[in-house]
This record gives sequence, C-alpha cells and structure tokens, in this order.
Amino acid sequence: MIARAVALFAAAGLLLAPLSAAAHRGHGVLSVVEIDARTGGVRVSHRIAAHDAEPALALIAPDAQTSLDDPDAVEALKAYMLRTFSLAINGGFVDLTLKDLTLGADEVRFEYVGQVSPADVRAAIGLRAAMFADVYADEVNQVNVRRLGITRTLVFNGSDADAPQTLDPLEH
Repeated sequence: MIARAVALFAAAGLLLAPLSAAAHRGHGVLSVVEIDARTGGVRVSHRIAAHDAEPALALIAPDAQTSLDDPDAVEALKAYMLRTFSLAINGGFVDLTLKDLTLGADEVRFEYVGQVSPADVRAAIGLRAAMFADVYADEVNQVNVRRLGITRTLVFNGSDADAPQTLDPLEH
C-alpha cells in the first residue's frame, strides 16, 4: 500500500513538474512613467521579478555576491538601472532620482522622481528601456506612459531593446 502511494506520488510529481517550468516563460520588466500635467512632476516605476534580477547580478556586479542581500550588488543594480533606462521629453533628458527601492521576495521595485516643465507635458517623449536585455536574450520590457489621462505603451524586445523609441506629441 505504501509502495503504491509512493509510486502514485512520484508519477504525479513527474506530471506536474513541467507546470512550474512553464510558469516563467520569459524575462521582462514592467515600467510605468507618469507625468503630472499641472506640475510637470515625473514618476517612474520599474517592477522586476526577483528571480530575474538576482541571477543577472553575476554580470551586473561581478565582484559582489549574486544576492539582493549584498549591499554592493544592490548598489551596482541601482547604477545599472539608471544606465539602461532613459527618458527624454522635448529632446532633453529627464534626470531621475531614486526615491524608493523595495527588495521583496518575489519582486524588486524601483521608484524614481523627476521634473519637467509643465509646458513640455504634451511634447514628444523619447524612451530607452534596455534593462536586462544584455543578460537575457528573450527580455521584453513594457513601458506604460501616462499623461493627461492617456496611456500609451511601448515594448522593447531583446537585442533591439537598446534602440530608443518615441511617442509623438499630444495635440492641444
């Protein structure tokens, strides 16, 4: 009876094992850019699966431990994120300052703030979102841009993720 239960348990394990592997089919970062039309305030957030960020530390911070518990690795990750993501409005780059960093068990979340002139809120927006594209060939980064009640989405894929993309100016 016990042998049969063990055999059934083992068979169930073999059948269910591919499900956990299929649960994570690719790598990606979800970013949201919000621009306040009244003040010109800019907020940028990036959400990264911790199981994507931690292994990437081997390339991002080769002299540190590949762990989000290592302060040196986290500092290198912070610098990497600023180096691989950029936002330009009306042709000028927006300086982003890290406001908050959450290192969760499942997710790493970066929160940045910046400022543009309220007169530029409707202007063309240039974005580059190459986070982890140099680490994972199947990286897909989605950036949602919200301004004046309108949300536009840009997608940056794999080896093309480093190429800037532009959102046209909004009509008055």
